[in-house]
Amino acid sequence: MAKNLHTLDWTLIQTFIAVAEEGSLSAAARRLGITQPSVGRQVKNIENNLDVTLFRRVHRGLDLTETGADLLGPARQMQAAAAKFQLAAEGHSETLSGTVRITASTVVSHYTLPPILAKIRQLEPEIQLELVPSDTSENLLFREADIAIRMYRPTQLDVITKHVCDLKSGLYASKDYINRRGKPETVEEMLTHDFIGFDRSEMIIKEMQNMGIDVDREFFPLRTDSQVLYWELVRAGCGIGAAQRVIGDNDPMVERLFPIELPSLPVWLTAPEVLRGNPRIRRIFDLLAVEFEGLTKNPVKR
Repeated sequence: MAKNLHTLDWTLIQTFIAVAEEGSLSAAARRLGITQPSVGRQVKNIENNLDVTLFRRVHRGLDLTETGADLLGPARQMQAAAAKFQLAAEGHSETLSGTVRITASTVVSHYTLPPILAKIRQLEPEIQLELVPSDTSENLLFREADIAIRMYRPTQLDVITKHVCDLKSGLYASKDYINRRGKPETVEEMLTHDFIGFDRSEMIIKEMQNMGIDVDREFFPLRTDSQVLYWELVRAGCGIGAAQRVIGDNDPMVERLFPIELPSLPVWLTAPEVLRGNPRIRRIFDLLAVEFEGLTKNPVKR
């Protein structure tokens, strides 16, 4: 039976969830931003409070006991409820000062957002901005971000979304590469050149196959799954690669190649629905929408 359930610290529940999901004290410590001994003490504390054993040691870390597994679901429900409580409170904020956390893909974060955020900072100097470059889907409910910039329509519940523009893409090669290898004028000629591809991801292969160009992994002599590194490899003259035109057309080191028309990328802004009434988040959301809507007319300057 629980000894002191009514005084159980919410921090301990968060630690329990982190250890359960990460499978070790060290991984949970990195996730929580605290030391491994602190995580161990907090796990022991919650076990003493509840008078249960939550984890058992295994070769590579910790596994949930049967009791721990039974408690993980309710703990996650508490986590979701706490997140909704915090979001609801944030939604009633009446000031423009404070912090807004934005997440976007690594490519958008590195090449498109910096000048946009510089402009927004000039317009709203009292609002602090945090930028999280990530190619994974951050969970807006748990405040991993206030606003997400996506290249697809979000499907998460309880969020507001806005389609702000469609960014055209193109194929590019560095001017140095073109000077060495020549500029291809047809699709057939282009396919004799070096292409930069992804490593584990099959996205480029599938896109080319959808366009009727049958290639496999071996078609790409240089491969990486880092999209920022991918573009730097193009700029360095390693081969031909794809990029958003607002990036490639503004880069003096590369030149766009015309034989293949690539599909456009939709840009969606997303924020938790309960933050609709938060002035600073609403303001940054609206400013981002204006800036992205203007990208196709006035490409960003880097």
